[in-house]
Amino acid sequence: MALKGIRVIELAGLAPVPFAGLILADWGAEVIRIDRTEALGVVDDILTRGKRSIIVDLRSKEGVQLARDMIAQADVLLDPFRPGVLERIGLGPEVFLGLELDGRGATALNDRLVYARIAGCLVLNVRTGPQREHAGHDLNYLATSGVLDALPKETDGKPSFPLNILADFAGGGQMERRSGRGQVVSTDMVSGARYVSTFALAHAQNPESFIPRLLGGSAPFYSVYRCQDDRYMSVACLEPKFFAAFLTAFKKNLPDGFVVPDQVPGFPQLDAQAGRDSWPELKRYLDHGFLTRSMVDWTQRFANEKDACVSPVLTPLEANARRGEPGPLPHPALSRTPALVSHNEPESKLARGAASLDLGRLMPGKDTREVLRDFGYSEQRIHEHVQAGTTQVASHRSKL
Repeated sequence: MALKGIRVIELAGLAPVPFAGLILADWGAEVIRIDRTEALGVVDDILTRGKRSIIVDLRSKEGVQLARDMIAQADVLLDPFRPGVLERIGLGPEVFLGLELDGRGATALNDRLVYARIAGCLVLNVRTGPQREHAGHDLNYLATSGVLDALPKETDGKPSFPLNILADFAGGGQMERRSGRGQVVSTDMVSGARYVSTFALAHAQNPESFIPRLLGGSAPFYSVYRCQDDRYMSVACLEPKFFAAFLTAFKKNLPDGFVVPDQVPGFPQLDAQAGRDSWPELKRYLDHGFLTRSMVDWTQRFANEKDACVSPVLTPLEANARRGEPGPLPHPALSRTPALVSHNEPESKLARGAASLDLGRLMPGKDTREVLRDFGYSEQRIHEHVQAGTTQVASHRSKL
């Protein structure tokens, strides 16, 4: 496994940091999540595959010291908090990396540590900028990044947005280690969303660019169409040869006698793709045509049309079933988002040497004793910490 031997401390937080920890665990890293004391008995977060959990009271001096001891023996720290939180409790980067603070040097507890900070918005300096204390979520970061405006618009012109995929998950994965020495790696979800949207944003800089309109739903051959059963088919035949394959198959599978009111007989021909003036009529033709059959029927009729670039819009459960995955998964919420990784994907990177793909939930504090032993704590010291409330151990309750 690529990251075997790498020890990661993940401070429990919302989706981007747990997802980063999940990726590291999938590649073989030892990921230990430090949960809050109030998390005892709560098992909602399932971005936990391959991780272990210890509960530590970071509101107490003893708890902070325990966390400091653990981080001093780690390779990576994943920080999910807003700027200044860890500095205020004595777990800032200067403690571990010996960075200068107000012109004064500090003793390094762990100068090889990669201190990874994932913020929401980068404004000049993510830790000191005017928005450093602002809370936010995916939609805020997409709006700030310029990506939301570049996404397809709803019928009233209002921007639409892709759940919490772009900024939360794509934006949370830009962590790297550039040298053998430790360092602070500050990334943010706004920059991440912009990075994965480079193609669209680059074209958006040019008001005359054709690409945003082409890929934004205005082109009838790159759009989604309602079917007879109120389900949808996606059409994405950008290239002329694929458009030709699509249109030929589509016409062949229309019911006998199909006509679009007030449309010229014989329309459309293959040149309808090239002439933008004909796009409104082409869209009207496809709108009417797709309504003649159900999504399942269209899917079956296009099953052997490998160059038509047509596919059904599946529900998450249908997508799971098609890929041979378990379902249904728990309903996603802000602090618990299913890790949609294939269990039956032999070509995936995960299958070529990464960690287990089990989707079990992690009980906070389940591994408290085991983790402390691994960090050199004696049974007596572990008992003292538990008795003092510095740490907690999950109790295993029967499942009735």
